[in-house]
Amino acid sequence: MTRGTQFLGATGRSVAEALGAIGRFVGFALSSLGWILRPPFYPRELAMQLMQIGWLSLPVVGLTALFTGGALALQIYAGSARFSAEFAVPSITAIGMVRELGPVLGGLMVAARVASSIAAEIGTMKVSEQIDALRTLAVEPMQYLTVPRIVAATLAMPVLVAVGDAVGILGGYAVGVSRLGFDGPTYLRNTLDFLEFWDIGSGLVKGAVFGFLVALSGCYFGIHSGRGAQGVGEATKSAVVMASILILSANYLLTEAFFSA
Repeated sequence: MTRGTQFLGATGRSVAEALGAIGRFVGFALSSLGWILRPPFYPRELAMQLMQIGWLSLPVVGLTALFTGGALALQIYAGSARFSAEFAVPSITAIGMVRELGPVLGGLMVAARVASSIAAEIGTMKVSEQIDALRTLAVEPMQYLTVPRIVAATLAMPVLVAVGDAVGILGGYAVGVSRLGFDGPTYLRNTLDFLEFWDIGSGLVKGAVFGFLVALSGCYFGIHSGRGAQGVGEATKSAVVMASILILSANYLLTEAFFSA
């Protein structure tokens, strides 16, 4: 067998494995969606996940948005000053936050916190055979473990994005007034005058999609984790990487769909 044949064979196996992994992930996503509307439901588990994913993620999302909004105002001011267009700082800062930076950075921070937590929790349950115990008790793991987390993340993420948008604009306002010499009421007026409903709405839709992808990644790699501590560690790492890649990819596709015209 020549080296060229060996290379082609190895490449073909890698491509086949990658396509198989994508197919399994898509199949898991479709199966999760199919279980959402099927009883029984677990409202207590859903409420717990809303607390874990939504409420407890507020500090990290808020701090990220606050400093991002301030830094964005400084950068836009430095760039617009070259063209004597400093008046555009409030509007561009607000639009940048609600359209892109709020949803994307919020999604990435939640991915780092939530996807890893979900994968580690479910992976540990698999290692300790708790998932097998659920099946023994006639409880479907997809309904009890996956569905509440996916629904909670999908519902909580738009709220987190909205809070992050408001805090980020507040950060830009604080920097604009205290460091850049803007008048406070004028800054707020320029912000509100240039923001449109769909600027905010598109970010909230992105947030819901990102929340779904984050929880889906955590659940998938948790359920498919290997045995032992090493398997759980690999699942945790893979969940965060996959969630981050999916968020950035989905962000481009959604931006193309919303604003390409």
